[in-house]
Amino acid sequence: MNILSIVIKGGWLLIPILLSSVIGLAIIIERYIVIRRSKLNVPAFLVKIRGLLKKSDINGAIDYCMEEKSPAANIIRKGLKKYKLGHERVKEAIESAGKQEIGKLERGLSVLATISGVAPLLGFLGTVTGMITAFMKIEDLQGSANPSDLAGGIWEALLTTAFGLAVGIITFTFYNYLVNSINKLVLDMEVISNDVVDIIEEQSIENKL
Repeated sequence: MNILSIVIKGGWLLIPILLSSVIGLAIIIERYIVIRRSKLNVPAFLVKIRGLLKKSDINGAIDYCMEEKSPAANIIRKGLKKYKLGHERVKEAIESAGKQEIGKLERGLSVLATISGVAPLLGFLGTVTGMITAFMKIEDLQGSANPSDLAGGIWEALLTTAFGLAVGIITFTFYNYLVNSINKLVLDMEVISNDVVDIIEEQSIENKL
C-alpha cells in the first residue's frame, strides 16, 4: 500500500496533517542548523575579549567578534561600536541587539507550537468524521451492513488519529528541545554581555582617575 492510497483512505483531513508535518520538519531542521552554528566557546571568547578591552583595542575586539559570527559575538560587536559614546550607550546597544538576536533564534517556534497542538486535534476531527461516515453507511443499508461496508469510515477514523498524534508528539518533543537549546544560548549571551559591560565600566572609571 503506497502513500497515495493511505491518504485516500484516510480522508481529506489527512492532507493538512501531512502538510503540517512537512512544515514542522522544515522548521525543525532549519532551527537546529541555526542553533548549532550559534554555539560559542564562552570561556575562550571572554578571555580573548577581556584581553583586547584591557588593552583598549576596541577595533581588535570588533574584528574578533566579526570572525566568530555568533549571536553573542554580534551583540558585543554592536555594543562596542558605541564605545566612544560611553558605557551607558554600550549597555543600551547590547540590550537592543540582544532582543534582536533572541527574536532571530526564536523565529518559527510559534508555528511549531501551533502544529504540535493542531495536528492531534485534526486527527480527532478525522475520528469524528470517520465514525459519522460509518454510521451513515449503516443507516443507508438499514442496519444490515457488514464489516467491509464500514471499513472506509473506520479507516478514516484510525488513520487521521494515528497520523495526527504522531505529528503532534514528534513536533512537541522537538519544540521543547529547541526551546531548551535557545534558553542555553540566551544564558550564554547574558553572561558574556554582563562581563563585557563590567569591563567597559571599569575601564571608564580608570580613565577618569
